[in-house]
Amino acid sequence: MRIIALLLAGCVTQDWPAWRGAKGDAKLDGFKPPATWPKELQRGWQVEVGEGHSTPALVEGKLYVFARQGGDEVTLSLDAASGKELWRDKLAVDAEFMLQSASKPHGKGPFSSPSVAGGRVFTFGIRGTLTCLDAKEGKVLWRHDFKDRLGTPYPQWGAAASPLVLDGACVIHVGGDKKGSIVSLDVATGKQKWSWDGDGPGYATSILATVGGKPQLITQTQYKAVGLSPADGKLLWELEYKTNYDQNSVTPVVLGDLVILSGTARGVTAYRIGGGKPEQAWHTDDVAMYMSSPLLKGDRLYGFSEKRKGQFFCLDAKTGQAFWTAGSRLGENAALLDAGEVILALATPRPDGNDPSHLIVFDAHEKAYAQRPPIKVADTPAWAHPVVSGRSIYIKDKTKLTLWTIP
Repeated sequence: MRIIALLLAGCVTQDWPAWRGAKGDAKLDGFKPPATWPKELQRGWQVEVGEGHSTPALVEGKLYVFARQGGDEVTLSLDAASGKELWRDKLAVDAEFMLQSASKPHGKGPFSSPSVAGGRVFTFGIRGTLTCLDAKEGKVLWRHDFKDRLGTPYPQWGAAASPLVLDGACVIHVGGDKKGSIVSLDVATGKQKWSWDGDGPGYATSILATVGGKPQLITQTQYKAVGLSPADGKLLWELEYKTNYDQNSVTPVVLGDLVILSGTARGVTAYRIGGGKPEQAWHTDDVAMYMSSPLLKGDRLYGFSEKRKGQFFCLDAKTGQAFWTAGSRLGENAALLDAGEVILALATPRPDGNDPSHLIVFDAHEKAYAQRPPIKVADTPAWAHPVVSGRSIYIKDKTKLTLWTIP
């Protein structure tokens, strides 16, 4: 991750180039919380950017926003200091199918977050269109809709996985019900390097992790969790993992040789990945995650459970034993960031309502749940992750992007 060597009120400013940061682990580097958290943050600029749950990317003082405006999916580049628009790309995308299903409350997307690497911006639209743009000017470098090979290149609830860029390749899971491909494309040309065609896509973003000394791409698919070789797509392991309504949407985390998975009504399960078939190491039904992904801090797993209509938890990631669970009716979703001494969580209500969203700050230890008073940061639901750099916090709510500052 690129860290800008500039201290700002005790914090280093930090790029946030992809879903959950450059390493996909939701960790903030060098964040120093204030001695006393304020009751309110200072509001800076605010810009109407469009609908969707996509989390902005932040690279070298520029924000990259992926959103819906009318019938178009738009990618915007904004100056992070002023909110001024630098360029835009738009693509007409019919997403009326999203209003004919149980996903209607979430709108027409997009749900996938942009990834920025090597001067390029990668977006993945609600109907499975992968686009590569020049980060400086917004020019389309290449674009694929995958219809020629997959027919319906998006799952039932619309595409939601974010592009993963590594070693000159862009990895994404494309396809629809029971039929899909995890593909690796050359970032410069868009040409396919390899593909794995073993299952339809889920809604969780792939991660890169080292398990058993081997680098692996780990992905929750429609009915499975799989580990692939990032070099050639070779299947290293797979296990069945099915959730109600095929909603595999929780990003996996890895501790040593343990791959930790969760899903609605599935509790949390750790699988030990060795040379053979994965084996269950532990399981708990005390908590379960729906769309909120957990974060790992040392041997502790922090997350937001769907139980009791929304509660935070801390588990021992080696054993699954709960250190604590806390709260109830805190919201329908929460996006968690590891901010060193504290956990920052953006708690939000139902996406089709008009209730406000709050930043919740609690201590990052296993002894007990110690929370500061919630800080209102949006008047509407905010399902995107907060983007934090130094004392600046960028919040994407239902249609607006707002800069807040910790005084």
